[in-house]
Amino acid sequence: MCATANGARGRAGGITTGEPADPVRRTWAQVHDEARRMAGALAAEGVRRGDAVAVLAGEAARIAPAAQAVWLVGGSVTMLHQPTPRTDLSVWATDTLRVLGMIQTRLVLLGDPFTPLKDVLTERGVRFRELSGLAGRPLAEPAAVAEDDTALLQLTSGSTAAPKAVRITHGNLLANTNAMTEVAGLDVEHDLLVSWLPLFHDMGMVGCLTIPMALGLELVKVTPADFLGRPLLWMELISRYRGTVTAGPNFSYAVTGRQLRKATDLDLDLSTLRFALNGAEPIDPAAVQTFVEAGSRFGLRPECVVCAYGMAESTLGVAFAPRDRGMEIDVVDADALEARRRAVPAGEGAESRNTRAFPLLGPPLPGLEARVVDDSGHVLGEREVGIIRLRGSSITPGYLTVDGPVAAQDAEGWLDTGDEGYLVDGQVVVCGRRKDVIIMGGRNIYPTDIERAACEVAGVRAGNAVAVRLHGTGRRERFAVAVESRLAGDTDAERDLRKQVAARVLDAVGVRPYSVIVLPPASLPKTPSGKLRRAAAREHLGDFIDS
Repeated sequence: MCATANGARGRAGGITTGEPADPVRRTWAQVHDEARRMAGALAAEGVRRGDAVAVLAGEAARIAPAAQAVWLVGGSVTMLHQPTPRTDLSVWATDTLRVLGMIQTRLVLLGDPFTPLKDVLTERGVRFRELSGLAGRPLAEPAAVAEDDTALLQLTSGSTAAPKAVRITHGNLLANTNAMTEVAGLDVEHDLLVSWLPLFHDMGMVGCLTIPMALGLELVKVTPADFLGRPLLWMELISRYRGTVTAGPNFSYAVTGRQLRKATDLDLDLSTLRFALNGAEPIDPAAVQTFVEAGSRFGLRPECVVCAYGMAESTLGVAFAPRDRGMEIDVVDADALEARRRAVPAGEGAESRNTRAFPLLGPPLPGLEARVVDDSGHVLGEREVGIIRLRGSSITPGYLTVDGPVAAQDAEGWLDTGDEGYLVDGQVVVCGRRKDVIIMGGRNIYPTDIERAACEVAGVRAGNAVAVRLHGTGRRERFAVAVESRLAGDTDAERDLRKQVAARVLDAVGVRPYSVIVLPPASLPKTPSGKLRRAAAREHLGDFIDS
């Protein structure tokens, strides 16, 4: 990062922020100069090698030099979960104090739009500095750090009341950065990355900020609020800046695809986009297809889509599908998958016409290896479904928890991902999270199949359906489906919507939900990065379900 900033790429590449109202561009050399002044101030504050520094800010223009500054003095960066307008600040403060205590933070760096929270931090005795005034004598030389020193403490997306942080070392970060750069074929002379991703999420912080800073890659960065307020801004920026690389979770492609399909007066050119990574949550082939078909009207090439598998425990990337081939899916017999845990290709000895389609996510990135094991730890063969395990240079050594550090790897260096899947022709396929699987009559049904079916019903908000297993009480196994809809509160409309959702789920997976609950928008519990929290949803829905 220092070499890039002090070389030709530091003067040529840079970051543009402030779109669409007030765009400002700074070179990476300028960002680094600010970081050195911030680092001088941190050193004067007593921050040293090994210290944990937390950041609560929303603007990439402030976060980029702040993160560099922490690394320059040898510290680690923790991006705190950010409160929203609906957040109960007293609850947020209590949860944040748990996090700060867990990571033993030395200091909190506070920036817009969260500077009004300084009174909350002061009341609770939290030591902080505002980024707007953080400047000192430029640090002469970066502190010496080892490969196993901590670079990032990435907060997981679970309950903030029982926080956990993934410890990412400098060695992990370098290995994953190099691997993703190689497989994505990043060309710092010609590529331009456009991103709206939150920087408290690993895909935003590592993939869409750290990598551009390290390589000197041109970056156009807006906030998640900018995207959510107007999703087509994402495509407009790709068109305006001739973006070649971008990334987002499946829901963002689903939303954007629908809006592109409805648009009648857009003047866009998406022909420059060559690498559109889809990851961070289960990938819906139908949503990707809608995005590709709607975007083709504006020059979008289907082969630009890259389906990916990643997790914070691997720093970010685990597997990327091959470039320039577009989404490739594996269609398998659903009965064999659910009953015998084998991914039998449809049409090749298939037991029924009922099928499931999973995106091929590519081979493990360089430096990583993957295998699939059964519940006893025995390694399974190709197309046999089990738990995915990972090993390699990008894998975290462990977690920080409120009860102390916890190892992430077994004695042989393998990480249990908790994801169910299989391998085919060297590529990884993910079926779902083991803890979320719904077991009905001996069949393993993945909630994503149920949720996608529910979202196909008109009136259900896209990406806002959740399927949860109901705890048994001596009766047969059951599950419930909750959907968000603007029709909530209209008794007749709700009744009709429940019937349609139940019928669509029955048609898709062959079983009928015990209960369908219609909720108003923004009711379902989600992680700070926007993923549905199924375990929390089960608790939330308890009052609606006669179990």
